[in-house]
Amino acid sequence: MPFEPTRDRVKPEDIDTTPKRRPDWIRVKAPQGESYEEIKTLMRSKELHTVCEEAMCPNMGECWGSGTATFLMLGDVCTRTCGFCDVKHGVPTEMDWKEPFRVAQAVKNMNLRHAVITSVNRDERKDGGAPIFAMVIKRIRQIHPGCSIEVLIPDFKGSIEALQIVMEARPEILNHNVETVPRLFKYVQPQDSYEWTKATLSNAKKIDPEVLTKSGIMLGLGEDMDEVEDVMRDLRELDVDILTIGQYLQPSRKHLPIARYYSPEEFDHLKEFGLGIGFKWVESGPLVRSSYKAVDQVQALSIVHRKLYGN
Repeated sequence: MPFEPTRDRVKPEDIDTTPKRRPDWIRVKAPQGESYEEIKTLMRSKELHTVCEEAMCPNMGECWGSGTATFLMLGDVCTRTCGFCDVKHGVPTEMDWKEPFRVAQAVKNMNLRHAVITSVNRDERKDGGAPIFAMVIKRIRQIHPGCSIEVLIPDFKGSIEALQIVMEARPEILNHNVETVPRLFKYVQPQDSYEWTKATLSNAKKIDPEVLTKSGIMLGLGEDMDEVEDVMRDLRELDVDILTIGQYLQPSRKHLPIARYYSPEEFDHLKEFGLGIGFKWVESGPLVRSSYKAVDQVQALSIVHRKLYGN
């Protein structure tokens, strides 16, 4: 059916909290398979965490089954209380400076072609834990050369000094998710700032134009299509290369309610719109998450970057 954008804006206090039946196009398979079990055993043996498990990613079975995973660093307790996220929050544990070495060894043992590294927020630290990102990038380069690396970083409260630490280690992709539209920022992620997000992505390109930048948006929290398109334009003005767009799925009843489900046609519209305004890659679909098909993105776009920058 043809796509028709909605122009009705739902105020956070007016969002319908009635549980909604999942549409036919959203079907999440339970994770299973030999590769999945092997990776799960490896993670537990090295005392590692994955955002796949902590955030209840709907693609965990598919990704783990193909031998890929997204590592969650800086512990498993976040200092922020985002309403969509199933990661634990509270007072974090001591920094584990051996964690980067365990993660790097797991990447080598899994023989990954592309590793995705993310973390909880560590707002109690001035550097936000940025040195841990730099350490794991450098260690993977040492023991598993040829593996491309994507880091999905916090906003570091807009700190260019913390961002510089990560950028100097030169990941192939610097990812920071915008998550939602400005109007809903404090409703969705109370301790975050749209300005911090823009500063993170803008400064990354200024520090190193060769690094691919990436961001992601969730749909279904009360935004309208015009607002989503405005955010996409903002991200392109910051020269963001890659965009992921997916449907928000409520982890439990204590999390933010789903305002509505978007149709596959609406996701197709946003992909077409994103490519039309200049994104190099747009992954848009109901079950798309930040790391979905990340290896395809880096492999395809790195060739373009090498031609552009001559390396």
